[in-house]
Amino acid sequence: MMQSSFKTENIHFKEIIKGSGLILSGKIMATGLGVISSLIIARYYGPDVMGIVAIINSVVAIVLIFGSMGMNTAILRLIPEYIEKYSIDDAWSVYKKVLYTVLLLSALYGVCVFLASPWIAISLFNLEILRSFFTIAAIFIPLMAVNSLNSETLRALQCKKRYALVQWLAALVNVTLLLLATFLFYHRYNPVYIPFCVTAIMTPVLFWLVHSPFRLAKQGKPKITTREIFVLSFPMFLTSVMHLVIGRTDIIMLGAMTSAREVGVYNVALKLALLTSFILVSVNAMLAPKFSQLFHAGKLDELKMVARNCARLIFYATLPIIVIYLFFGNYILALFGKDFVSGRTALFFLIGGQFVNSAAGSVGYFLDMTGHQKVFQYIVMFGAVLNIMLNFLLIPHFGINGAAFASMISIATWNIMAAVAIKKRFGFFISYIPRLGGAH
Repeated sequence: MMQSSFKTENIHFKEIIKGSGLILSGKIMATGLGVISSLIIARYYGPDVMGIVAIINSVVAIVLIFGSMGMNTAILRLIPEYIEKYSIDDAWSVYKKVLYTVLLLSALYGVCVFLASPWIAISLFNLEILRSFFTIAAIFIPLMAVNSLNSETLRALQCKKRYALVQWLAALVNVTLLLLATFLFYHRYNPVYIPFCVTAIMTPVLFWLVHSPFRLAKQGKPKITTREIFVLSFPMFLTSVMHLVIGRTDIIMLGAMTSAREVGVYNVALKLALLTSFILVSVNAMLAPKFSQLFHAGKLDELKMVARNCARLIFYATLPIIVIYLFFGNYILALFGKDFVSGRTALFFLIGGQFVNSAAGSVGYFLDMTGHQKVFQYIVMFGAVLNIMLNFLLIPHFGINGAAFASMISIATWNIMAAVAIKKRFGFFISYIPRLGGAH
């Protein structure tokens, strides 16, 4: 019996590794193309434009969280659950209901950004040029929200190849347009406009990729109301907001309290630090729907072993990248230009936070996919408040280094708290630390 259970756990783990390998390949390609894009912007447009792009991306990311209301996370749980319990027809019905809701919400928030663009640009960031950029961004917000939902739907359907394709295709289109614009149609703010073009190109592609797996599905009977979807997604929405606060507060507060140039230097350090977590992101892409599937099938032992094995994989795959940064971080930053070398200390702090993030494993998705989304919501809320307080205290005195230290402490705090929460509710840790392994 134990041998049979072990074989089953092995099958699930191999499925995740195979799927994650495909997604990792796409992620590596997307990451490489993203680094090329950043190098082009840094070399040909400078830290000021890099900072403006970072500010716009951060504000838009906040609006998109409100535009989706956590539904792009909820879909990761709902589609596997409905396929497991009911049928593909019912999963299709849920997808359409969520899609229409996200489209309506994001359109409303797009109008809000359009009307508020003068205040955001001048009162918040004291940069008049941002006014026209936010006006344009407002028009594309509904498309961005729908693209995000469709991307997560591919994950929920476990369409590994399609999801991997989406990862690198958008990055390829972005870097291609950036190269053409830079060398044939140079304009100082090309890097601001190009992401909007990429969004417009990717929207029909994503719709086609999502619709194809559902092509034989018929309209199922709605087994969940819009209100029930909101009840499920709202804690995930709050968690996403808090995650965004942790991930973007530094950019927003640096933009408000320092200069676009400082934001540009910090943004390069942040992007480099986030490269250490792309293994975690790739594994999570397959792990979230698998958590939902195993939990709702009542296979808790398999759930535990899959989570632990993946945490160990993430730890050892991430460690070499961190070691490279520790020894060669200064030289890597210099590739972007001499102005960016000043971000070395910030890079080290940011790497520290991402190391804890990787060692903790997929603690957030584990809680979200097993019905403990409210617990995770409160944990991340605490981390977000801590991040805001530390940024407010440290940025005026230490600039980008203060922002990076605040990020490190807040990320480490919520990851450790989530790991402890899993231990209390399930009786085991899923995080991995050498010598301790997966603690019992």
